[in-house]
Amino acid sequence: MNDSSGHTQRRRAPTRTDVARLAGVSTAVVSYVTNDGPRPVAAATREKVLAAMRELDYRPNAVARALRLQRAQAVGLVVPDVSNTYFGALARELSNQAFTAGYALLLGDSDDDPDRERAQIESLVSHQIDGLIIVSLDPDSMADVNGTPTVYLNQRSQPGQLSVIVDNEGGARLAVTHLVEHGLRRIAHLGGREGAPGADERRAGWAATLSAAGLPAEPDLLRTAEYSRVAGHEAAIDLLTRAPRPDAVFVASDVQALGLLAAARELGISVPHDLAVVSFDGTDDAVFSDPPLTAVEQPVPAIADAALRAVLGRATPAAAGLVPVRLVVRASCGCPPGH
Repeated sequence: MNDSSGHTQRRRAPTRTDVARLAGVSTAVVSYVTNDGPRPVAAATREKVLAAMRELDYRPNAVARALRLQRAQAVGLVVPDVSNTYFGALARELSNQAFTAGYALLLGDSDDDPDRERAQIESLVSHQIDGLIIVSLDPDSMADVNGTPTVYLNQRSQPGQLSVIVDNEGGARLAVTHLVEHGLRRIAHLGGREGAPGADERRAGWAATLSAAGLPAEPDLLRTAEYSRVAGHEAAIDLLTRAPRPDAVFVASDVQALGLLAAARELGISVPHDLAVVSFDGTDDAVFSDPPLTAVEQPVPAIADAALRAVLGRATPAAAGLVPVRLVVRASCGCPPGH
């Protein structure tokens, strides 16, 4: 709005007093609602306060609130590589769910470096965050979290570490079983490095399924690499130029699978006519690759929900057990359209 001299006046931000007046309650009650205590507020009264806040577009002072509560109203997340499409999707989903719950998400990228992972954890903990979610590079790691509620999103070997675990081995069995049902016999695995998130379990699922089908898990059929497009491309070139060439490949991540598809094109190998491919993750990379990838899909919203509930004390991950996955069939495995 403009005053009589033509200068623009800034609209006054609504205050707690304004909310209290509109809702017909005291400012103390408004404080109890915005701070979730220390005294309980009846459901009908709480709804009147929230309605007034929405009408006035009232936003509590987050800094002052954090100082009063002696906490940051934030959750930390550490991932190995945020440029990996899966970890990027996980960070976005956690950010959205945390925001809905009234928390900010602080992100740390370890860049596939255990020392940097520890440094990122220490930095986040120093901000007095309310919870910490870690995708660790090492199942044996013991980060100093200084009492911060912490949950890991992979298998752990240290006692007392809470974790939300995707059914990596079961998902690998789904993928390889699907390839076996296509009548394929030389099924290779392009996996993650030993100890990398989910890598060991996905490799175990591949080997167990081949064994159950009476097929060999020969050393020449296994390649391991970092979870990246470049590493997947390099490993695929080595795998696909060996004789005899595999009929199919189960790939441990979508980003590696993109590298494999590029390698196959360079070598004149048609996917899926000459080589069937199934990957793990089920991100947008799988949907928009050429051809679209049949993939074991990780349920990112469910993973994020379980992790947040665990670190915010609303549930225990032990109660959820393994987070199930599903196989989404597209073109790369050789199934006809609409299968």
